[in-house]
Amino acid sequence: MLLPNYVSVAKKSKNKFVDKLRGKYRLIIYNDSTFQSVWSTRLTRLKVFTITSLVSAVLVATVIILIATTPLREYIPGYPKKEYRQMLINNAILVDSLENEIRQRDVFFNTIKAIIGGEVPEDLIADTSNSIDKDEIVFQEYNHDSVFQDKIVAEQLNLSLQPFEEKSTSLSKIYFFTPVKGLVSESFNASADHLGVDIVSDANARISAVLDGTIIFAGLTLETGNVVYIQHENNIISVYKHNAELLKNTGDKVKAGEAIAIIGNTGHLSYGSHLHFELWHNGIALNPELYIDF
Repeated sequence: MLLPNYVSVAKKSKNKFVDKLRGKYRLIIYNDSTFQSVWSTRLTRLKVFTITSLVSAVLVATVIILIATTPLREYIPGYPKKEYRQMLINNAILVDSLENEIRQRDVFFNTIKAIIGGEVPEDLIADTSNSIDKDEIVFQEYNHDSVFQDKIVAEQLNLSLQPFEEKSTSLSKIYFFTPVKGLVSESFNASADHLGVDIVSDANARISAVLDGTIIFAGLTLETGNVVYIQHENNIISVYKHNAELLKNTGDKVKAGEAIAIIGNTGHLSYGSHLHFELWHNGIALNPELYIDF
């Protein structure tokens, strides 16, 4: 029996709320001295709410646009300044460059380690596997004149399988710097497996690089003493043995005529202070006296 009364009360409450929203009010501005009406307008609560919402939305949008498109955003706590953002970008580029350099260095040292260990570097295998069957390559046996000679030959043969640029220069047009001035005590003799020349010079004479290049090995060996191998352009390798002291390290880049070692008498196969010099091209030992005036 009370349900109709409840519905009636709810309906009246709803109508009362709507009436309040639609109820009209007048906003009047008076002159404080004369109490004369200066300006007046008729408002409703609904209109006031709508205008306030629109103005607030416009203000919020304007602030967002100003912050996003002007330097004002730099004054927001926690937002980095332009200089800091540029510094972060430069640091990111630098870190990426350093990572690339480290990867290249690791590849270089792994390749050198494989060559010294008598293995074939993986990248060379990948580059040449589609062009030539490595089973067809036959390595010539050499004597103990160089404990690393067969490894360097293997490296040269693998490098020669890679495609070279058209700028390859004839050996006759290349000027070789004299590694050391002196007397040739033993000449090149392939039939006797002496694949280089022995040069006797002054005590403590400096040994120089014959061409620009990169040192692929510089270290002490049991039979040939302190040894330096340099990789040059046009697939040329020069070898310097029995040195008393090495002036360069593996991986160093050298210029033609730059000092790389001091002449000496190191290694079990050395019979006196001298330089044993070898010159290789595409895995073939050359007679250095045909290209260099000692």
